[in-house]
Amino acid sequence: MRGRIKILMTSAVLVLPLFVAPAFAAGGGGGGGSDGGSDNTSCPKGKVYDKKSKKCKDAQRGAVDDDSLYEYGRLLAERGRYNEAISILSLAADKTDPRILNYLGYSHRKAGRVVVALGYYHEALRNNPDYTLVREYLGEAYLQQGDLKSARGQLAEIEKRCGKGCREYVLLADQIDAYLNG
Repeated sequence: MRGRIKILMTSAVLVLPLFVAPAFAAGGGGGGGSDGGSDNTSCPKGKVYDKKSKKCKDAQRGAVDDDSLYEYGRLLAERGRYNEAISILSLAADKTDPRILNYLGYSHRKAGRVVVALGYYHEALRNNPDYTLVREYLGEAYLQQGDLKSARGQLAEIEKRCGKGCREYVLLADQIDAYLNG
């Protein structure tokens, strides 16, 4: 009986983000409009930069290709505009793209929704277990939850895939050291 409950709870954690993200996409939220960046990829809120046309287009499903959605969503996430990033990334046609799942996880984690982020990270790894950036972010999420053992597990997985010198290994190792030193 306990095994079934654990499986159901795990399934809920992994599937829930797939239902939560569209709600955020519909509501928007987050930072202001264009942040005044000097690059040509800054669009006002509600718009997304389309690489092909090199213009800002309405943020609607099918308005731009998934690569443009990924790149613009990642840019928004890296600029701290997490809810806008979630809105843009949620428009992607390919709901299995590990890059998009990773940045949906990243944005939710940075917005304080770590449990939702875990679902996206795990889904991304199901689609590409060798995606070390997901493993690095997943390790950081585990640290946010105080789960040092799981964070170290992700560090070991990164080491298997790219060694101790790769960027993701170094970043997660630094995060673990910072966690331990307090």
